[in-house]
Amino acid sequence: MQSEIVARRLGEMPICRAAIFLFNSTDMTDPEEFDFPYDLKRPVMRPSAATWLRHLLLLLVTFCTATIAGTLYPFGLTPMTETLPTADPQTVSEGLRFIAMVPWSYGDLIREAIHAILTNGEYLRYGVSFSISLLFILICHEMGHYVACRLYRVDATLPFFIPTPPMVGPAGTFGAFIKILSPMPSRRAVFDIGVAGPIAGFIALIPVALIGLATMHIASPEQVAYSQGGISFSDPLLMKLFAMFFGIDLQFGIGNAFYFAAWVGLLVTALNLIPSGQLDGGHAIYAVFGPRVHWWTGRIAFPVMAVLSVVGMYFFNSPSGFLVALILAVMMRIGHPEPPDQTPLDLKRKVIAFATLVIFVLCFVPFPIKIN
Repeated sequence: MQSEIVARRLGEMPICRAAIFLFNSTDMTDPEEFDFPYDLKRPVMRPSAATWLRHLLLLLVTFCTATIAGTLYPFGLTPMTETLPTADPQTVSEGLRFIAMVPWSYGDLIREAIHAILTNGEYLRYGVSFSISLLFILICHEMGHYVACRLYRVDATLPFFIPTPPMVGPAGTFGAFIKILSPMPSRRAVFDIGVAGPIAGFIALIPVALIGLATMHIASPEQVAYSQGGISFSDPLLMKLFAMFFGIDLQFGIGNAFYFAAWVGLLVTALNLIPSGQLDGGHAIYAVFGPRVHWWTGRIAFPVMAVLSVVGMYFFNSPSGFLVALILAVMMRIGHPEPPDQTPLDLKRKVIAFATLVIFVLCFVPFPIKIN
């Protein structure tokens, strides 16, 4: 009888497919692709050896690209003057020549970075410290989702890591996502699977952030004044609280590999907890308050982020909000599948929902990147 109820309710579910969101996302398959009736007691899907190999290969490539990115500006040891082009074309012909040379200049930059990693122990340690720390956070985030899926016997893929050319994706990766291949049976499952990722990732980034602050060097006022150009990073509340514990004034702190990896992890966690579409925050809002509130929060999140984008650009030289606003514009058009069991969450999960809101507050920065 329960399988029949599930099959009937799944037939009412709207078509839904989540997009990859910068660093992390859960991508749910269209209900039309599910087999009916859905048996809640069936064996959960197990990845084959070939599947493990494919995912490990993606992880290895991402490790390489993130290691290279970790040595380059803005996260690495290579200064901005040796990373970004210094040419200042004044005419159309000079501009076209400059554009034509960009691929060659970029290739030379990457070759020099690889050479430095292979021949200079300091660069190798720094790059690997950044990539391993960042991937540790991303793996914990995605495995939080994956393990929760296994506990609810929901089929899901292993994490797909997305390598990018260094400086194209600034951290050498656009993150990771898992694809959910079978329906979530209840609002409780939606909540647990949705929040397991950001909670696991948040716990993982705490020791990375503590190591980054404990090993942070302090710049003199002269050094700070000399380095006022380029990109600066706004510190989330969690970083500020940890810095107070260590007695560090982050205004004079020199970022290191662990600090930057934790900073990216905080940004990833905050973005994924925005209550829209099938982001982790969207899953949580749906599970706690239901479909109507989920519909409204998605349509509130987009205009709020759009306003913050304009304010950030014109008053704080922070253009990063436009990309987030664009993604939220897509996300708010993505509905949420309706699980067959609509039993409201218990008190324990409501407390966890409030804790997740606290995590969002600790991680979120309205203008994360500023161009000086």
